[in-house]
Amino acid sequence: MLFTKDLKGRVSRADKGCVSTLAHTMMTAARTADSGLAGSGELDRYPYPEAPAGERAATRAWGGADSELGRASRRGSASRGRGLHGQLVQQLGQMIVSGDLGADRPLVPEEIGQRFEVSRTVVRESLRVLEAKGLVSARPNVGTRVRPVSDWNLLDPDIIEWRAFGPQRDDQRRELAELRWTIEPLAARLAAGHDRDDIQQRLADMVEIMGHAMGQGDTITFSRADAEFHALLIQAAGNRMLEHLSGIVSAALHVSGGPVTGCDRPGETSLAHHARIADALASGDAGAAEAAMRQLLVVHPDVERVVPAPREH
Repeated sequence: MLFTKDLKGRVSRADKGCVSTLAHTMMTAARTADSGLAGSGELDRYPYPEAPAGERAATRAWGGADSELGRASRRGSASRGRGLHGQLVQQLGQMIVSGDLGADRPLVPEEIGQRFEVSRTVVRESLRVLEAKGLVSARPNVGTRVRPVSDWNLLDPDIIEWRAFGPQRDDQRRELAELRWTIEPLAARLAAGHDRDDIQQRLADMVEIMGHAMGQGDTITFSRADAEFHALLIQAAGNRMLEHLSGIVSAALHVSGGPVTGCDRPGETSLAHHARIADALASGDAGAAEAAMRQLLVVHPDVERVVPAPREH
């Protein structure tokens, strides 16, 4: 979970004019965490051991004006403070998903290392991560090559994000919206059948935090509480297979309309639907919980384009 694991404070409702201890702690944590984004050019700060002159001459350069890696490093990466290894995974992953490195394209570790000035170990570990995501394959006597889209793990949160901010953004956001329309109303219905006072209290806490954040124009805290709300809801469903899909929902919230927005830009309508879901779960009303979740998803413009508004029963 994003916040509640580390935050033990109870929400005080005695003074309606004051921000609760939990809300205040979350807002402070969100502002602190937001400063950890890595900017473009981070990879160039790390040295790569000089190869002998003969090796350098024999290795084709990737830094030319038209090379894929050269263009990627100039436009920056979406790394999120993951360290050198994570940054290289991000850059290469983005390049593959965007089509800059097309299917069957050979990836030579020495060339990547020289272009990004990173060690062979970093390159090797990064390629292993990409292989686990289905983006590349490594075979003896063949080397490492980019795999076709049909082999990618399209449910991987990183690939979801890379697609959502690349040339395939429209398709990715539509597919995410359709998938959420299937997953989350079901999770809400199932959650209503489980009497989990602890989770219900935490859901109510998240709604309160979202309300305080909205009043202060704090979109970062709003989106983080939003993500926590949806993760808690899937956890409350009591279905382990659904829990394995929680990363998809988290990624969808991250890419919905921008990096710091959730189901909707902070607004009264979105907040009211979250509150309706929490109330329905507290009362054990499965139908109301499912209907409220569908209403919430329709608030999101991406979902509205692909599904009809739910009928009121």
